[in-house]
Amino acid sequence: MKKVRHVLGISGGKDSAALAIYMKTKYPDLDVEYYTCDTGKELDETYQLIENLEVFLGKEIQKLRAVEDSHEDPFDHYLKRKGGYLPSSAIRWCTRALKLEPFEQYVGEDPVISYVGIRGDEDREGYISTKTNIQSIFPFRKNIWSEDVISKVLSNGNIENMLDLFGSIPLENRSARFLELLGHPINMEFTRPQKLEAIFDLNTKDFNRLVFSWLKTTSYPLALEHYFPLVENDEALVRDDIFRLLEDTGVGVPAYYKKVEFNIKGEKGEYSRSRSGCYFCFFQQRIEWVWLYEQHPDLFFKAMEYEKDGYTWGQNESLAELIQPERIKQIKLEFIEKTKGVRKLSPFLLDILDEEEEVGCAACFL
Repeated sequence: MKKVRHVLGISGGKDSAALAIYMKTKYPDLDVEYYTCDTGKELDETYQLIENLEVFLGKEIQKLRAVEDSHEDPFDHYLKRKGGYLPSSAIRWCTRALKLEPFEQYVGEDPVISYVGIRGDEDREGYISTKTNIQSIFPFRKNIWSEDVISKVLSNGNIENMLDLFGSIPLENRSARFLELLGHPINMEFTRPQKLEAIFDLNTKDFNRLVFSWLKTTSYPLALEHYFPLVENDEALVRDDIFRLLEDTGVGVPAYYKKVEFNIKGEKGEYSRSRSGCYFCFFQQRIEWVWLYEQHPDLFFKAMEYEKDGYTWGQNESLAELIQPERIKQIKLEFIEKTKGVRKLSPFLLDILDEEEEVGCAACFL
């Protein structure tokens, strides 16, 4: 029987970094492997965060790079293979080539539990591997299970199995209401999300125990584990909790999240970056490109060099057009208008910018 590996990917963003801290402090007996996929195009602040985390964790974070034998950075190597075709939100070849494939090669065919840093205040699923030997777990959410597991557990065809488990394993809540909910079929009037939420309202830990027992009858990696401490998890961590974990442990929040003040035509505004990943990430908003131009001009001009033969990072606008003085003024004024009335309770802009930190180039981590 193969040993189950527990792995956690560090993207350089706040959520994955905080998850590493959380796992280390709350589940110290789990032998978690930490890794990061290096594209060669990250901000210096990203590499600094990884170094800080290594000190806190007391172990090395494995650095994975696609095409190790290439003399070029992984991104440049693949860009040539793609004929200069830049990645975009529609065709994210960089995600597959530079993040997912190195990760899947790293774990091979071993049974793997992959911990993903999606918060309790986010409504998205995140990356789920198509490889059957990789199972995703979400420690920051009340629902730690992936959608594929929940859909099978709560399917109408699995009701009898769940009722059998209810009567055969130790549980804290054996109320008639719990039994009724488990046996209630899903339909148009009682959807799966409604059923799941009703069960969680009764007893999250008991539901986790039922799911873990059911997993023992499957081919999921957790079927090989005799005990899984996250079954006892019923927390839901949100954005403020993430920042608190980073600050309180001394690891710190990546500097690119910090607001920088600017003035334009007598108006005062603040900007920052909202995501980890490559400095030329195509998910950036225009105000973030302006931030890069003004805070890291060397990197901005490197990003400009990639735009040729009709390929640009943004839709309908090149970086050369974006940094024209009048265009910068327009972008800043529009951003100031957009952010008026937003509560200023945080030194970060993450409640303002359209944040999808781990959806794009760090899809396999979040």
